[in-house]
Amino acid sequence: MGKAAVVPPTHRLHSGIRFTKPLQGAVIMSKKFVTIDGNTAAAHVAYAFSEVAAIYPITPSSTMGELADEWAAKHRINIFGQELSVVEMQSEAGAAGAVHGSLSAGSMTTTFTASQGLLLMIPNMYKIAGEMLPTVFHVSARSLAAQSLSIFGDHQDVMAVRQTGFALMAANTVQETMDLALVSHLATLESEIPFLNFFDGFRTSHEIQKVEEIDYETMKSLIEHKFVERFRRRALNPEHPTLKVAQQVADVYFQGRETTNRNYEDLPELIQKYMDKVGAAIGRSYKLFEYVGAPDADRVVIAMGSACDAIEETLGYLQAKGEKVGLVKVRLYRPFSIKHLLAAIPASVKKIAVLDRTKEPGSIGEPLYLDVKAALEGSGKTVIGGRYGLSSKEFTPAMIKAVYDHLNGKCFHNFTVGINDDVTHLSIPVGEDIDTEAADVKRCIFWGYGSDGTVGANKDAIKIIGDNTEMYAQGYFSYDSKKSGGITVSHLRFGNSPIHSPYLINKADFVALHKPEYIGRYDILGPIKEGGTFLLNSEWSNEEVFGHLTEDMQKIIIEKKINFYNINAYKIAHDVGLGNRINSVMQAAFFKISGVMPEAKAMELIKAAIKKTYGKKGDDIVKQNWECVDRTSEALVKVAVPSKPGKCVPVRKLIPDNADAFAKEIIEPTMRLKGETIPVSKMAYDGVLPTATSRLEKRGVATEVPHWIPENCIQCNQCVFVCPHATIRAKQILPSDTAKAPSTFKTVKSKTKNERDLDYKIQVYVEDCVGCGSCVETCPKAALVMKPLAEERVAGETENAVYFDALPIITEGAPANTLKGSQFLQPLFEFSGACAGCGETPYVRLITQLFGDRMIVANATGCSSIYGGTFPTVPYCKNERGEGPAWGNSLFEDNAEYGFGMRLAIDSNRKQLAALLADVKTASPELASAVDAMMSNWSKTDEQAKAAADALKTALRSSLGKASGEVKSKIERAIALENYIVDKSVWIFGGDGWAYDIGYGGLDHVLAMGRNVNVLVLDTEVYSNTGGQSSKSTPIGSIAKFAASGKKIGKKDLGLMAMTYGYVYVASVNMGSDKAQLLKAILEAEAYEGPSLIIAYAPCINHGIDMRKSQEAEKKAAASGHWPIYRFNPLLKAEGKSSLVWESKEPTLDFKEYLMSERRYAMLVKQDPAEAERLFALAAEDAKRRFAQYKKFVD
Repeated sequence: MGKAAVVPPTHRLHSGIRFTKPLQGAVIMSKKFVTIDGNTAAAHVAYAFSEVAAIYPITPSSTMGELADEWAAKHRINIFGQELSVVEMQSEAGAAGAVHGSLSAGSMTTTFTASQGLLLMIPNMYKIAGEMLPTVFHVSARSLAAQSLSIFGDHQDVMAVRQTGFALMAANTVQETMDLALVSHLATLESEIPFLNFFDGFRTSHEIQKVEEIDYETMKSLIEHKFVERFRRRALNPEHPTLKVAQQVADVYFQGRETTNRNYEDLPELIQKYMDKVGAAIGRSYKLFEYVGAPDADRVVIAMGSACDAIEETLGYLQAKGEKVGLVKVRLYRPFSIKHLLAAIPASVKKIAVLDRTKEPGSIGEPLYLDVKAALEGSGKTVIGGRYGLSSKEFTPAMIKAVYDHLNGKCFHNFTVGINDDVTHLSIPVGEDIDTEAADVKRCIFWGYGSDGTVGANKDAIKIIGDNTEMYAQGYFSYDSKKSGGITVSHLRFGNSPIHSPYLINKADFVALHKPEYIGRYDILGPIKEGGTFLLNSEWSNEEVFGHLTEDMQKIIIEKKINFYNINAYKIAHDVGLGNRINSVMQAAFFKISGVMPEAKAMELIKAAIKKTYGKKGDDIVKQNWECVDRTSEALVKVAVPSKPGKCVPVRKLIPDNADAFAKEIIEPTMRLKGETIPVSKMAYDGVLPTATSRLEKRGVATEVPHWIPENCIQCNQCVFVCPHATIRAKQILPSDTAKAPSTFKTVKSKTKNERDLDYKIQVYVEDCVGCGSCVETCPKAALVMKPLAEERVAGETENAVYFDALPIITEGAPANTLKGSQFLQPLFEFSGACAGCGETPYVRLITQLFGDRMIVANATGCSSIYGGTFPTVPYCKNERGEGPAWGNSLFEDNAEYGFGMRLAIDSNRKQLAALLADVKTASPELASAVDAMMSNWSKTDEQAKAAADALKTALRSSLGKASGEVKSKIERAIALENYIVDKSVWIFGGDGWAYDIGYGGLDHVLAMGRNVNVLVLDTEVYSNTGGQSSKSTPIGSIAKFAASGKKIGKKDLGLMAMTYGYVYVASVNMGSDKAQLLKAILEAEAYEGPSLIIAYAPCINHGIDMRKSQEAEKKAAASGHWPIYRFNPLLKAEGKSSLVWESKEPTLDFKEYLMSERRYAMLVKQDPAEAERLFALAAEDAKRRFAQYKKFVD
């Protein structure tokens, strides 16, 4: 293991856990330290003790399952000498069922989950606990979807299962996550009580720390095989047949529930036994309840999870100022041991604040508080409860100090800390930030852009420091909710002192800005310390760069004597062929400037990390990144800082002066990353948001944007059709409006047949464009080229877009059922936070253009719900009449039913409305005429029906004043339902993970019901939102998470299965291959009076393609025969025709050539050439089989 080391008995690892052995002066072998996150720590132990893992992806726990699958693919051996069998199920409920079955049949089994996923496991958890089956569920604790979804961490999910009979073990740090996982796996075997080992989602699951790894030999030495053998003997086995009871009735059920009381009473002592046993083996001791702080403390906080590390760090600061304060860390929450809690609290304590990271509306206190309060009943101590940190809300030393101050002050119960509750006034005041970190710890902040590689590079950087120096290291990464184009902020700490800081950095030694577009929008340099270092990536020369900073930034640099470095990483990355992937350049620059290790050694380690990270993606990518590293030193320059501020750029104005209160009070602070300052009173009580708000963002994040060349344009509107973000648009314009346009506003004459001599223009919304280039790739006549955003701004395109946007929509001469005509319609889905080049959003945008003024959308949780409905700015918008899509998201698994419920409500309301109209039509001749006109259009949704609806609304109101009695009451009720006069277009959106897997049962049932709903499946062939895990849509041979060695079985044929009903309209569409067929399918599906299912091929960044060419990728998928194109229209049968219209052409592209064009397949060739050859042959054969099968149906 290495050299021997002398370890004093009180030596602390970074986690704050004390080494208790060996005794002073004892000599032990040096330990193996690794720099990993909490998910890795948990998975490391779970893999060792498990023979089966039944899993399902959910953020932030997915990584545990992915690692287990990856290790199994690499033939890692567990402590039983076997590879772990990892099986992905269709849902968390399915995973829990499989765990239950596997345990019942005698195999050591585990799972990994969080949030709603854990809730789906509750029924099986009762059964597993009731049957006394030993297992450990590893949970990265996360918020529950209530008024909204949140992927971030708190304890709402684990508190929702505290009643199931599982033991609940709480880990506070990455090290504890590993250590206590070991304790849990050992204790569950002896006790036969199942365990839930939890740690804070994101804050611990994704925080990277330097920890001591427990090797499998140590784990193996601790297991008592007699308990494993006992578990095997209890398994269902026909050679020794037993039966698990199905039902007990009133005479015995109660007694049956009381049979395990002694087991739970004895469990705390048994767990402490294993804590001591593990502690003796690894040199770190644990207690069920551990006290730290002043021995004579008068005030104590009781908490569990990552907050304990921050509280412990703050204790040192407060004790140095003479305060008598302490902390009780809760590690075993269930069963709750009163004995061990009382033993942990010093007798001197008078006041206790119990902190819960959860919310239970309507309760008299949260769960941990209630348990502590009951345990201390009659003790004479004041016990109050408070809430903190929901959804990974920051919990800083200043907030911790505020809690202790509150105990000395008003000391009221049910308080909150970290928010401004100006409604119920439960929040306590928080003072100025305090610095409780060790003086030698270096703190670094890196501002990046999703998909530029910043986060990945910083993960490598912290591992390089942790694994190759004696220093402690920590990395944490914060994100907004945009997809690959969002803001990323990396927080890195390293130093010679242990790090106990599970909160964001507020005082930085080093700040790097990788995206210069953030200047003037965010407070980049606010946290930088005097004498700190600022590294900027920009295309400005070193002579002019200072003038492109805001005045505040210039003052900070001058007054704090900041070392300012500038580098054009974009140029290096572009020159070597990596586009905007600047991570290797900026990583190399950081190591060169920081001096954390010798430069030559740092560059060597960076190159090794690049090889490890990108090797499986291809040698070309590795070499390109190496070249970036080599070119960094020459390009990096220290900027000469003037003595006083000079020419500067203004702070960007984000919200117009005439914006509404929501924009000013909610959107603007959120856009400036100051959302934590928003008070409770400004938040909607039910989670409802106004639409048409994404247009306020004007992020300006593209380095290059499309430039229109009018003389080359053939006015096909294909560029508009494919745009993922609705940032390039076409309009026909009245000559009189053209005459009033800005001088830079270029138009040509429209080629449509029109009577008004209309002009035509393509307009790029440059401030909203993300620069994917999809339109440029699609243009058939080179009428679009990419140009720097700065040039287009100078050319007046920002102002042109404003003028263009206000012009009316004119569709004359271009019917909406044509490709060209459809793109003159206003998109009612715009400027989303989807990835640049997204394959999904063009389909969504097109549907809103066609039906957005009357559509209601049920959206499954996934990419489309995140870019479609994230607080506070949303891309769904309104037309000039104020009409637009109404949108909602329930959960992942129930989306079909959610949308079906919308259909039921609309039908019910329209039925009631029709009855009311029939009853009131006698109120006046005008109303009778309006009702009759509407009834003749009752089943229509065209312009004539809308005009009749408007006339009816007018007639209802004019008749109201003349009516009385029951008729008047019914007219009022009809007016209340007037928005249902014209039928709504109900759409159910979701990805393949929903439609093929977790939501398939519901989807199948809804289609079978025969009601008028439209389903759009955005098929990316992976779980895109959770990071690219395999779904039943993933094709043979594709590498995905949970299919690390390539998918072995074929793709589920969802369309074919739906066709078997005979009355479901089904279409398989592919925008890149056949735009006309896509448009026809959508129009037919919506018009069909029954259920429709459209399955749309949507390339994803997880496919490993250049997203600029996503339309080309779609075309290749069809040309190779991989993606079928067809329409199944049940109405054709009545015409004596085949219901199936087969529109795929014979393959023109070699199937293997298609596969090798995407890295999700090509990686397998590098990883396992023989297996790739086998699977690719199976994939080609499967495509041919499907092709032949469909053609047979047509014939």
